[in-house]
Amino acid sequence: MRPPPPPLLFAMLVLAAARPWCEPNPDAAGGCPRAAAADSATCVDLQLQTCSDASYNQTTFPTLLEHRSRAAVESSSEYILLSVLHHLLEGQCNPDLRLLGCAVLVPRCEGGRARRPCRHVCEALRDACQPAFDAIDMAWPYFLDCGRYFVGQDEGCYNPLEKLRGGLDIVEEALPSGHPPTFLRFTHHSYAQMVRVLKQTAARCTHIAKTYSIGRSFDGRELLVIEFSSLPGQHELMEPEVKLIGNIHGNEVAGREMLIYLAQYLCSEYLLGSARIQRLLNTTRIHLLPSMNPDGYEVAAAEGAGYNGWTSGRQNAQNLDLNRNFPDLTSEYYRLASARSMRSGHIAIPQHYWWGKVAPETKAIMKWMRTIPFVLSASLHGGDLVVSYPFDFSKHPQEETMFSPTPDEKMFKLLAKAYADVHPMMMDKSENRCGGNFLKRGSIINGADWYSFTGGMSDFNYLHSNCFEITVELGCVKFPPEEALYTIWQHNKEPLLNFVEMVHRGIKGVVMDKFGKPVKNARILVKGIRHDITTAPDGDYWRLLPPGSHIVIAQAPGYSKVIKKVTIPARMKRAGRVDFILQPLRIRPKTFLLGPRRSGPGGAGPHREPQEPSQEPLGARRQPAAGGSKPWWWSYFTSLGQHQPRWLLKY
Repeated sequence: MRPPPPPLLFAMLVLAAARPWCEPNPDAAGGCPRAAAADSATCVDLQLQTCSDASYNQTTFPTLLEHRSRAAVESSSEYILLSVLHHLLEGQCNPDLRLLGCAVLVPRCEGGRARRPCRHVCEALRDACQPAFDAIDMAWPYFLDCGRYFVGQDEGCYNPLEKLRGGLDIVEEALPSGHPPTFLRFTHHSYAQMVRVLKQTAARCTHIAKTYSIGRSFDGRELLVIEFSSLPGQHELMEPEVKLIGNIHGNEVAGREMLIYLAQYLCSEYLLGSARIQRLLNTTRIHLLPSMNPDGYEVAAAEGAGYNGWTSGRQNAQNLDLNRNFPDLTSEYYRLASARSMRSGHIAIPQHYWWGKVAPETKAIMKWMRTIPFVLSASLHGGDLVVSYPFDFSKHPQEETMFSPTPDEKMFKLLAKAYADVHPMMMDKSENRCGGNFLKRGSIINGADWYSFTGGMSDFNYLHSNCFEITVELGCVKFPPEEALYTIWQHNKEPLLNFVEMVHRGIKGVVMDKFGKPVKNARILVKGIRHDITTAPDGDYWRLLPPGSHIVIAQAPGYSKVIKKVTIPARMKRAGRVDFILQPLRIRPKTFLLGPRRSGPGGAGPHREPQEPSQEPLGARRQPAAGGSKPWWWSYFTSLGQHQPRWLLKY
């Protein structure tokens, strides 16, 4: 059941119901008039709350939609839509869509002339955001018609999103005198400072680094990633992909700073000719997301180091714990585990998941995982000093602490030890220190054996993709003082590098057919480990494996499977190459009619290729309306009476 509109919105709706309104229909007599470009205009101050952060501060009346006063705009259904779109799309395309709409509702006015927004900006945003509208069965708003209300660059248009980008431009900060460009400032970084440092770093190392955004937070902040590779921006054949994520909990800030420092360190060391860093970046594609929860960080930073509460700023702006917001595939895994020959991996996201509240930050991570074939990942937290690994959810839900291993228990322990064994404080023998209660375990622990929870990111990575993710708790102080940051960096620099290098353990290769064509989504199975991985679009794969002998099988629909035995030496630190050439099956003609397939034993079991409902746009809270009834979001506009925005309905 949807919540009712908030009181402020309700008041706006009542006010709007009393205003004249026209159905947008440019071809019908009496419909909304077509937009006319004004040659001259009287500029007045822009005083609309929803558009208060626009890149301009003056507008003019009448507007492109023929609203003749501020009151007319505020009571219009178009303005009300912009006010609630943030919530209807659950933060997606925010604030971009709102600012684009403001550019039409209250056009920019300067020098006595009204200026139109650029058509190419509208078209790019429409292409990116149309799936979010489709996901909630909402039509694209008529007043965002790119051909009607927007103009080309040759007509003197402007970019209404320029303010979003402008604050993040690279501005070189002067270093303290006498310090080289490799100098690191061990300080806390605000959002703007973080973005500036990442972009400066990418600009200094353009041949190996690049920044990109995977989406926006609920409050509209970019989820900015910096990647390092010999060919940034491209997936190279058989080059493994690694991601490191910090600040999933906004008040756990050490991981955020460690990744900002790591980005600068990788760039500097590469330029200085470090053989280790050059080898790493020439053979690995590394993605760093310092802040997955920049909105929560702002709440925590407002209190400051030493004053921040244990939970203040932990959640995102929707008050959601992002590390409890991922699909619970672990419960599904346990349900299927009793099925004979059941193998974990690539479990589909259940449809009902999308009916709940899914944060835009969560959706961004899931989309990112679909786009890039990640092999290895770490999520950096704070509050203790230990490395945990999946499963995080107990195999008996009533048990709050219970050892619950994955089929890849041995490999996960190696990954966790790769971090903990070179961390000086994790190896400190004092039981009275932070994390001392994990000393007898080697400062590593199975997540559910520590405490059980569902909806975690690490379990989701393992069960939905090829990626193995661990969780690193960096210390008992969630928001450490600045004077502690240098020491924390010294303790974690080597563990971070050592962990990333673990992506080269096991085997890698290419699966192709007899003509040398890559086979996408072929399955790589290892006998005795009931967890499969799949090949990337280019047919390449990476299978993290512990030392020893393994029977490896490659198979794909329509091909005969191929079986190989491989032996991985204990000291081998480079993935062994194992390619597979699949032969097509000889298909005999069928002499019988096929009946309906069963989903029980002997039918299509859990190992079939997943048909994910989530392949529709990420983020659909989609409970289809029955019998032609209005979609759930229509309740936001029912108070408008005859002025309801029927142009948002698809039927």
